[in-house]
Amino acid sequence: MTLQIFDTATRELRDFEPVNPGKVGIYICGLTTQGSPHIGHLRFAVAFDVLRNWLTRGHGYDVTLVRNVTDIDDKILRKSAEAGEPWFAWSYLHERETSDALDTLGVKRPTYEPRATGHVTDMVELMEMLIERGHAYPASDGSGDVYFDVKSFPEYGSLTRQNLDDMEAAGDADPRGKNDPRDFALWKGRKDDEPASANWPTPWGEGRPGWHLECSAMARRWLGDTFDIHGGGIDLRFPHHENEQAQSHAAGLGFARYWMHNGWVTLSGEKMSKSLGNTLAVNELTKTVRPIVVRYYLSAVHYRSTIEYTPDSLAETAAAVERIEGFLRRALGADAVLTSDDVAGVALPRAFVEAMDDDINVSGALAACFDAIREGNTAIDEADVERVEKLAMQVAAMTDVLGVNPLDPQWLGRSAGGQDEAMEALGALVEALVEQRKAARAAKNFEAADTIRDQLADAGVVVEDTPDGARWSLARQGGKDN
Repeated sequence: MTLQIFDTATRELRDFEPVNPGKVGIYICGLTTQGSPHIGHLRFAVAFDVLRNWLTRGHGYDVTLVRNVTDIDDKILRKSAEAGEPWFAWSYLHERETSDALDTLGVKRPTYEPRATGHVTDMVELMEMLIERGHAYPASDGSGDVYFDVKSFPEYGSLTRQNLDDMEAAGDADPRGKNDPRDFALWKGRKDDEPASANWPTPWGEGRPGWHLECSAMARRWLGDTFDIHGGGIDLRFPHHENEQAQSHAAGLGFARYWMHNGWVTLSGEKMSKSLGNTLAVNELTKTVRPIVVRYYLSAVHYRSTIEYTPDSLAETAAAVERIEGFLRRALGADAVLTSDDVAGVALPRAFVEAMDDDINVSGALAACFDAIREGNTAIDEADVERVEKLAMQVAAMTDVLGVNPLDPQWLGRSAGGQDEAMEALGALVEALVEQRKAARAAKNFEAADTIRDQLADAGVVVEDTPDGARWSLARQGGKDN
């Protein structure tokens, strides 16, 4: 079967044919690390994680996925200054939060995760290419700014099907040194009110990169001059992706052959954003909702469709997850565990494959999954053991592609709060023993206290006496305060 994807650039379904047979290169725009991530931020990562899984599982491709980190920009500088923190510390804090949130949602780590600040040399090289070709220019006022000349490139506007004559400059665009107010910044010259550490030397003066330049340079560095798929949220189509494509093509690069964009998560019809105050932070949400439920919620509809969040949304999603899990437990046993390797060789139902090859139609794929569950429950009632096992393995394999296999070790025991139930049980037992040791020490029964300490040490638990009381930690897995 042939995989078809909807190419945003051509606005049509296209047969997918990679640049290099057997290999796929994907670049997706990661988050700007200005604040804590919410589910609206992370929908893109879940959507492209499913795509990656299908390219690998369904078609056997060797996938290289690059997801960048925009670790320097106007918002990071402004918010870090407001918080009284160095911009790089502020950025790194939220980069770690984002990585943790993606781990919580079962999103696989990218092949490469470059930071913008680590690719200034690549950016300077790209600017030199554009200036040499007559598509960019240093600002005439000596500010150190470098701009892309939109009038020099007739293709500008092609990605979003806009005519340059109908475009206006952004209301917050800095007009200094521009030939045309619609020209966009490749490089931003140093400003007196910004920290010196946020600037790098270039042939045109000190400064920092423009957002659009960052992604073109990083995509080229890690995927080459031409690669297969560029993805991101629908809100990035203009100006970000339009500008990326323009500057890359103007530099003579093939850039992305297919463009894919995911829809928003909305609340009361509005895009979920910090400015609206309607965020649902992953670390807060998973205190009351199982992580697998949040993952399922973000991936259960077509990636190009809008997800409208309501207070009942996650309860409905939890019921769907419980239905899958309940069938698998009935079919395979309460203690069953199935990894991706365990289901890698399972033949997927034709209906599932056709749905996934139809522009990653997850809704259709889940319909095939629930058809198998209905048939499997009937087989259980009829005591058809062979058919039960076959259907259960198919359900596990299908949900594995979507990243929501309830029997996968990453989800087992993970309750709301993101805690592993086994770790919670261990914690309770260790706390009880630490209390017994404390009581023994208070009674000056040091032999008993030492025995408890030795027992814990044998189990891999280290107890340390401090002025604030005893603290314990797992010898290999980090610690926890008593």
